[in-house]
Amino acid sequence: MIIVSDKKKEEVKTKKDGKEKVRPASKAKLKPTKLCSPADFPYHNRELSWMDFNSRVLEEAFEKDNPILERLNFLAITASNLDEFFMVRVAGVMDRMHSTKGKKPDESGMSAEKQFELLTEKIHDFAKKQYSCLNRSLIPALRKNKLRFLKIDELNKTQRQQVDIYFDKFIFPILTPLAVDTSRPFPLLMNKSLNIAVRLSKESEDIFAVVQVPSIVSRYFEVESDNGRAFVMLEDIIIDKLSELFELYKIKAYLPFRITRDSDLDIDEDADDLLVEIKHSLKKRQRGDPVRLELAVHGDEALKEFLTDMLDVSTSEIYEVNGPLDLTFLSKFARTDGLDELRFKPIIPVEPPADFFGYEDFFEAIREKDRMVHHPYESFDSVIKFINQAAKDPDVLAIKQTLYRVSGHSPIIAALIKAAENGKQVTVLVELKARFDEENNIGWAKKLEKAGCHVIYGLQGLKTHCKIVLVVRKEADGLRRYLHMGTGNYNDSTARFYTDIGLFTCDEQFGEDASSLFNVITGYSTPPVYNKMKVAPTGLRDFFEEMIRHETENACAGLPSGIVAKINSLVDPAIIKLLYEASQAGVKITLIVRGICCLVPGIKGISENITVRSIVGQLLEHSRIFIFENGGNRKIYMGSADWMQRNLDKRVELVFPIEDPELIDRSFGIIETILRDVLNTRIQQPDTSYELIDRRGKKPHNSQREFAEMAKKALSAKKTVVIEENRFKPLTGNNHKL
Repeated sequence: MIIVSDKKKEEVKTKKDGKEKVRPASKAKLKPTKLCSPADFPYHNRELSWMDFNSRVLEEAFEKDNPILERLNFLAITASNLDEFFMVRVAGVMDRMHSTKGKKPDESGMSAEKQFELLTEKIHDFAKKQYSCLNRSLIPALRKNKLRFLKIDELNKTQRQQVDIYFDKFIFPILTPLAVDTSRPFPLLMNKSLNIAVRLSKESEDIFAVVQVPSIVSRYFEVESDNGRAFVMLEDIIIDKLSELFELYKIKAYLPFRITRDSDLDIDEDADDLLVEIKHSLKKRQRGDPVRLELAVHGDEALKEFLTDMLDVSTSEIYEVNGPLDLTFLSKFARTDGLDELRFKPIIPVEPPADFFGYEDFFEAIREKDRMVHHPYESFDSVIKFINQAAKDPDVLAIKQTLYRVSGHSPIIAALIKAAENGKQVTVLVELKARFDEENNIGWAKKLEKAGCHVIYGLQGLKTHCKIVLVVRKEADGLRRYLHMGTGNYNDSTARFYTDIGLFTCDEQFGEDASSLFNVITGYSTPPVYNKMKVAPTGLRDFFEEMIRHETENACAGLPSGIVAKINSLVDPAIIKLLYEASQAGVKITLIVRGICCLVPGIKGISENITVRSIVGQLLEHSRIFIFENGGNRKIYMGSADWMQRNLDKRVELVFPIEDPELIDRSFGIIETILRDVLNTRIQQPDTSYELIDRRGKKPHNSQREFAEMAKKALSAKKTVVIEENRFKPLTGNNHKL
């Protein structure tokens, strides 16, 4: 493994009592420099680092080796990401600019005003790249594949008739043109809604109106085509028909626009009823202050001035784009039926996972040994079936589970409801504060309560982000606790394209820890000293900091040292500082960070022993894995926490060790496979930019594809063993009687 430091090889010869003796290099020689001032503590601004991540996703949209519809989807993802970034992070920077907190520099040394200045510049540049990608790369590639987006004046007679009929029957009845004058104020437009501003005239007087493009119908309409497939954008159809909406007026100009609002909820957690408080806050989300105004480029100046005044936005908050607004629609277009050859070959989960092959009874399988599943290469159905079996089993007395994000038609929820109906004691913590899933979670919480489940709405001041199920079962030798712990949400939908890992165990010490954790979550128990689990906010930070310091000490003592961490984000200043000190001591550190990374690697004297990798591929990397060399006795942990202040200090998080020897080997193999990836991996440079790995002379390893093949081979191997064990054996004269 690459994580072992070479410091173990450094030895010093000394003499004692006339004899030569070899001892490890002294601690004093290798003791790292303490980093104190910002100048000695490189820290990349969090918001700018996030933009770097979104740029890596955009690079995949430019990548010609990717299928064209997948490139469209990557572009759509960048647009969706940017929407949320504006609603939460940019809005937060703007809030700090107008408060006393904004004057105080962040860990990177920037004030809120400076952050906003740099962010605005970077986002404007990014938006130009998005539309350059669309217009100069993707649209020509679509045409080569006989897929075209047509303007109204490009339609032939038949296509025009189809558009006319579609508008009259399905669009016109749901449109509501809104005039703006002294008696009719500018409407409160929904967050992220697409609209058309119209300048009208009657008797030489200009008046203004707004038409909202309906979101309840498809953003594009397919028309017949003799050469491939053709589509027309919905807003183009509406613009062409504006005269039918304003029959008494002359259309002088129109301008598509879209607003993004501040959507970060300000929740009073001291409220008497958290559910009611969150419901009230959700209504405010649609009325938040605008933080971005998107306009079609080369728009009418009078309309631009009108919108700027009505929405009270500054010039820096206006983004003029050369193409259709709101590129998130491309995600749906990328799933158009009949075009499978223009997409990635799907990664189909194996069912059952190899660890559960040959077992009808999940409890029996888990009693034999710990089991691991790797999603989406292995089916998430194993988790659903585990909970379903618990719901039906007459010997199961109780089920306890945390839920952060679940799907719209969650089989997990259905299983918990069935368990309650079957008389089990079911306790569910539904995190109502899961951002942008609040409304969905409120609905599920009510259904669970109605079915008889005991529902907890999160904890005051904390988000419950840990992923755990505890099943208490009556067995011949007493009660036994079965657990599932994971790195990802109990969401059957995202489990198809998020990479995550789950552990099943009935280890008694884990069981005791799980019971203690749920007692803390549901009651007033004092946080315990856990046997094996590492839990935030009471002990996870201390654990990680201690483990990093231990690696530093080992390196100074000449012992094997090293750290590998696969996480989604690295932001926490204290952790970063300790990693720098470990690097100075000679600890080899490999970080696999999908998104934000505020640590700066490769700086001589500070972080030259640290490598940062980012994987962006067909699937979203989501699992969190931590490896510590530990003097040659490697320790490996998995869990729900990233290295961010919010995960370590403001959330209930769970990290657990992998202890089964087979699963330890498998876990190391997962990391080794990821580190071989040269197709999806970018390396962060000392200037914070990212570069693709030079593929020359290297095998084209794609870790995600390799994991899919590994899952198939593992299941096939299990099937082969069963077939061999059950093969008919012919009788011979020695083993039968005539």
